[in-house]
Amino acid sequence: MALLGEANVGPAPAYGNDVWTDRAKAALNALFEREVTVFFVATGSGANSLAIAAYSRPGGITLCHRDSHIARDEAGAPLQFAPQLIDGLDGAAGRIDPAILEERLASYRRGNLNDGRPTVVSLTNVNEFGQCYSAAQVAELARLAKTRDCTVHMDGARFFNALAYLGASAADLTWRAGVDVLSLGLTKVGGWCAEMVVQFDGALAEDTAYRHKQAAMLLSKNRFASAQVCALLEEGHAMDLALHANRMAERLGETLAAAGAPPALAPQSNEVFAWLTPDRVARLKAASVTFAPWLDMRSDFGPTPPAGLADAVLHRFVASFRTTDEDIEAVAAALA
Repeated sequence: MALLGEANVGPAPAYGNDVWTDRAKAALNALFEREVTVFFVATGSGANSLAIAAYSRPGGITLCHRDSHIARDEAGAPLQFAPQLIDGLDGAAGRIDPAILEERLASYRRGNLNDGRPTVVSLTNVNEFGQCYSAAQVAELARLAKTRDCTVHMDGARFFNALAYLGASAADLTWRAGVDVLSLGLTKVGGWCAEMVVQFDGALAEDTAYRHKQAAMLLSKNRFASAQVCALLEEGHAMDLALHANRMAERLGETLAAAGAPPALAPQSNEVFAWLTPDRVARLKAASVTFAPWLDMRSDFGPTPPAGLADAVLHRFVASFRTTDEDIEAVAAALA
């Protein structure tokens, strides 16, 4: 907020031609250990749609996990930016299975106009199950994608949570592993309106700039988005906040397990998916704990809840940069 106030002092050039945007771009170059091309947008869905559209081609098909945000939670937004097919793939715990990707890529016959052609492989890190792809896992999927000349897109709405869990560098988890374009989100680590499309190869920068403008995403007062990037990146603040959120989620998972509401997967980010019986749901709601049912993921964790929890339903909990030890203790007290 302090830097937003500073950015509001005096006049400044419009459309990203200001000193704050120069600072933000320098911070992003430092983060990724190379020069990158960046387009600032207001939302994560906007970032995903612009990023994928930039690399789509006639007859294009984007392959992703079937539960990914672009397939399930963006109301077809990527299709509005570029005519294409979204092909959702299976894979345990929200990760694309390399064998399934290889098989699906092969199913689209080269040169067969009826099939269409794969153009983008999109993966989400952290994914919709709160799990991370390691750099090696990203590299394997990228290797397969490149056999069909596909662009590799990463949805990084929770990118800093993945970095915090894996202990990896931003470069190692993206372009060094074969990622071509990243939707980078700062909202999940405290940003107000600071999402970006980060391209690691500037070959399509000019075309993307026109798409950015045509999509009505070019911010006239871009310095306010850039000031948030400066605040969160210049002194490593985003990583500190992501580490805190991840630690809180880990503690929350332990608390829920001890209370008889076991997580379906060990937390790898700031999300916890736990089995709750109706009585535990009622007790948590009475204590004003915020969480939500997550029925659509049950099949990936097995057809039934764990033994002794036949009436349990899977629920999602999300810790944040502002979650406190007292918040976790309140959950423990509600389930005691």
